[in-house]
Amino acid sequence: MAKSKIADDFHENEAGVTGQYKNWFLDYASYVILERAVPAVEDGLKPVQRRILHAMKEMDDGRFNKVANIIGQSMQYHPHGDASIGEALVNMGQKDLLIETQGNWGDVRTGDDAAASRYIEARLSKFALEVAFNAKTTEWQLSYDGRKNEPVTLPMKFPLLLAQGAEGIAVGLATKILPHNFCELCEAAMKYLKGRKFELFPDFLTAGMIDTTNYNDGKRGGKVRVRARIEEMDKKTLLVKDVPYGVTTTQLIDSILKANDQGKIKVRKVTDNTAADVEVQIDLAPGISPDITIDALYAFTDCEVSISPNACVIIDKKPTFLGARELLTLSVDHTKDLLKRELEIKLGELQEKWHYTSLEKIFFEEKIYKELEKKHETWDKVLAAIAKAFEPFRKQLKRDITREDIVKLTEKPVRRIYRLDIEELNAQIKGLEAEIKQVKYDLNNLVDFAIAYYENLLKKYGKGRERKTEMRPFEAIQAQQVAIANVKLYVNRQEGFIGTGLKKDEFVTDCSDLDDIIAFTKGGKMKVVRVADKAFIGKDILHVAVFRKNDERTTYNMIYVDGKSGVSYAKRFNVTGVTRDKEYDLAKEDPKSKVHYLSANPNGEAEVVRVILSPSSTARHKEFDFYFEELEIKNRSSLGNQVTKYPIRNVKFKEAGKSTLSGRKIWFDPTFGRLNTEEKGEYLGSFEGDERLLVIYNDGNYELTDTELTQRFDADKIIEIRKFDPEKIITAIYLDNEKLQYNVKRFKIETTTLHNKFLFIKEGEGNRLEIVTLHPEPVVVIKSGRGAQAKTQKVKIAGFVEVMGWKAVGSKLYDYSKSVEFEWGHKEEAKETPPQTELF
Repeated sequence: MAKSKIADDFHENEAGVTGQYKNWFLDYASYVILERAVPAVEDGLKPVQRRILHAMKEMDDGRFNKVANIIGQSMQYHPHGDASIGEALVNMGQKDLLIETQGNWGDVRTGDDAAASRYIEARLSKFALEVAFNAKTTEWQLSYDGRKNEPVTLPMKFPLLLAQGAEGIAVGLATKILPHNFCELCEAAMKYLKGRKFELFPDFLTAGMIDTTNYNDGKRGGKVRVRARIEEMDKKTLLVKDVPYGVTTTQLIDSILKANDQGKIKVRKVTDNTAADVEVQIDLAPGISPDITIDALYAFTDCEVSISPNACVIIDKKPTFLGARELLTLSVDHTKDLLKRELEIKLGELQEKWHYTSLEKIFFEEKIYKELEKKHETWDKVLAAIAKAFEPFRKQLKRDITREDIVKLTEKPVRRIYRLDIEELNAQIKGLEAEIKQVKYDLNNLVDFAIAYYENLLKKYGKGRERKTEMRPFEAIQAQQVAIANVKLYVNRQEGFIGTGLKKDEFVTDCSDLDDIIAFTKGGKMKVVRVADKAFIGKDILHVAVFRKNDERTTYNMIYVDGKSGVSYAKRFNVTGVTRDKEYDLAKEDPKSKVHYLSANPNGEAEVVRVILSPSSTARHKEFDFYFEELEIKNRSSLGNQVTKYPIRNVKFKEAGKSTLSGRKIWFDPTFGRLNTEEKGEYLGSFEGDERLLVIYNDGNYELTDTELTQRFDADKIIEIRKFDPEKIITAIYLDNEKLQYNVKRFKIETTTLHNKFLFIKEGEGNRLEIVTLHPEPVVVIKSGRGAQAKTQKVKIAGFVEVMGWKAVGSKLYDYSKSVEFEWGHKEEAKETPPQTELF
């Protein structure tokens, strides 16, 4: 019996503990979600932020207060210690919206901490006082100790949650709302009130660039990519001019040094020159391309970060996931309700004031005050007599006269009433009636009133709050294409192994540890594998190289024997895409099949080979030449063309051939400032061998460059980009600011240096390029004057301007005037048309 009772008690206690654990954990989770981590939708604030602002409002006298004092005041409402309050206060102060700061408040760009709370000061901003407080519309509750009242939520008349952003981790959920632009929020609110569509995108105080393609309105599952702006100071130096949101310069530099240590990039030195503006200087290692390094910085360092928003807010004491537009519409509707309540309160106050002023006017004008001089038995009879005297005038009033009204009148000091006093009361009544009429009008036209409210906010506080983060789509950077070759690849051909750890075997090439490697064996097998310490391909390896996916230029020429029939075939093929680690048969699958000859040609070259047959063969000619140029490039799995049915002893290279491929067709995508072969943007033409590009910039420079696809161009600065023809004549008109005249010049490109800018207009402050053309017979239209004085003239440039050197100043065309405009009057030459896609 005793044992049974103990067991029962044990199970009872166990159940009780389990139940308590479940209840307590649920209570704790609810508390963290509602009271700590997630902001309320009504005012966009977490409890600690709300209590800080309430405490600051209590302390507000227009002067700055020590942060230590503000923390102390806030502790009356927030029961979690000074550290959490101080951290939240600094965080709000750094956002430069609700709180004005004084002293060292740290720097979100560098990660520097704020000074101690006893050294720094703060006060509420004028904006905060206007949008966040109104005791008459605030719902109040008791503080945690029951001693004071605190707001349930502040009557926030602005989408603060979207303006400041929010971040918090609770139990089982988190919130991450990105900050948005102040001016754009006001404009979006007005559009919503007018019934028009609107969009919202993040904007950061740290500036930078943002790709919002996948923002998804800030909902769960969305993503933005944020980049620092990187400038090329010269061919050996890069400057990082800002930091992505949430990244400090220290973190940025650490990520650059880490990528350098891993061999992803090669830099000589990184220097933090940040002062008033962010500037991280990156000195490149000798021979390293700045364009590829910029791409690598975005690919491998914190110069680019991906941020996943997750807009979770408290609505009716429950966590709810919404999008940015829904948050804005909820805020605007809430603001409209608050404005309505304020107007209704104001209307009631005005009507009450009108009522009492009217009473006061009647009291004195009709000499009702004389009832105070009569002898009445009691005070109640005095009040009753005054009330009776008001009876004839009740219809002039809008509500009944109460005892309190009469008592209030009798408390006024009775003095001699002048006509001026009565006129002043009449003027007050008229003023009150005008105000009441306006308030009623605003209530009847609440949407227009709300629109005017946001217009006023934008006008008063929008200056200096323009968008800082540039919105632009980012190109996809392939990490393999920009990674620096940081490992050495070796091969053991006989045993069939490749890898970076085979240092005693044959060296193949330098490569990146992100690269794929393609290898061919004598048995006709092909495999693509990741760079590894050691990987097995197959015995008797013939060829090993770095594999470039979608490479349609590299062509493999191959002669192999079919082991089953003994017939030898030749074929040419590309390898554009494969499954990694899968073995492919390029010869017919048979143990006796083998490759006689294999070459890899980067630009589709077709060589001549000497085929030597077995001496024992019955063929009449034991040796003959084979021309690969006679073969079409086909699929890698194709059989190929028959070379001979007789056994081949060996195949030897005889003579190099020319490319059988047409020129590489290149386009320029102005969205990303990139060259490409994917038919994106403007078609530049088909390029053979070492043909070049000519780029003309709006600052009066030109540049010759190759067709390397990793180059970066600032598309906003480019006037002309096309295939370079040294015989083409360039005509340019520019302002000579020193002589206050417009000059014209015609010249040919005489320089051959690549990737170097040459200034072709006269050097000098204020000089600027007006227009430029490559037309052989240019005609310029000159428009001058305004209104009745306007005139237009056409000038054939070739008729009076000779072709000169690119450094020449040129000839005077026209005197300087602010009203002069130039445009070309000829039809531009038709550019090369892109090839048509063949349909099969």
